[in-house]
Amino acid sequence: MHQGLRTLLALVLVLSSISVSSSSSSDLSPDFYAFTCPNVQLFVRNTVSFFSTNDGTIPGKLLRLVFHDCMVEGCDASVLIQGNGTERTDPANLSLGGFDVVESAKRLIEVMCPGIVSCADILVLAARDAVEFTGGPSVQVPLGRKDGRVSLASNVRPNIIDTSFSVEEMAKTFSSKGLSMEDLVVLSGGHTIGLSHCTSFSDRFQKDANGSMVPIDTSMEKNFASELMKKCSANATAATTVSCDPVTPNQFDNQYFTNLLDGKGLLRSDSELVNDPKAEALIDSFSKSQNSFFDSWAESFVKMTSIGVKTGDNEGEIRTVCSSANG
Repeated sequence: MHQGLRTLLALVLVLSSISVSSSSSSDLSPDFYAFTCPNVQLFVRNTVSFFSTNDGTIPGKLLRLVFHDCMVEGCDASVLIQGNGTERTDPANLSLGGFDVVESAKRLIEVMCPGIVSCADILVLAARDAVEFTGGPSVQVPLGRKDGRVSLASNVRPNIIDTSFSVEEMAKTFSSKGLSMEDLVVLSGGHTIGLSHCTSFSDRFQKDANGSMVPIDTSMEKNFASELMKKCSANATAATTVSCDPVTPNQFDNQYFTNLLDGKGLLRSDSELVNDPKAEALIDSFSKSQNSFFDSWAESFVKMTSIGVKTGDNEGEIRTVCSSANG
């Protein structure tokens, strides 16, 4: 009898251990903070609105920031941690922005709901709100992520998309995260807002004998290429940027897909998408229907922001300050 009870208790402890250590996106819920911090989404939305109203580049920066976070170590705010050798120090992340928006929201939330809301959730909410602020769809996102304790620059390059990637290389990276070709096309549509440094697409041009920039990528529309050459001339600095969408740069819409079909994709990785038949079919469909793009965006954004989530106490923590792990 006693031996049987001990065996049963041991089994219960084993099962409890498994349930604690095994976490997934199914552990998340839109109502996660309903009782512990019911106004968290309002706090984040107001912060994003304030910063974005004063600086039109903020929405694009927040969207890029969450992508770079989720693709490396999962959506755990590891990209926010400062320090030598952290993700923020990798060259691919040196031009990231929007950190102050997340930190500002975190400071407010810590006053109202101390020790409750993760930086990972704040970042996801901020990126979600950035899209809506610029005219994009309202997306219900599940919450309950913990903040990661690990942030290593060495983890960035093997996991992030490079602007020189082919469609196959991009698809392979996305597939390793559980994302499909459709997700790749849809999430690339985030380039409908934001800026890009001239160095990000400099491989599409070269200098001629006179020192002038000339296009070597024949897929670019001629007038578009000429405009880029003017903006990114020899006198341009490393900080010079251009809009990812030359037509409606501050509006989250489906113009990006029309741009691709017109030869006006800014990055080589953008233009590469039309070389894949399946991707091109999606691009054509989204160019004709903004509603279709918005519906797909909502699904793909939730999928992306659910990559590698940490939910158990043994997997992550609730940081006090987003730029530093606790302890």
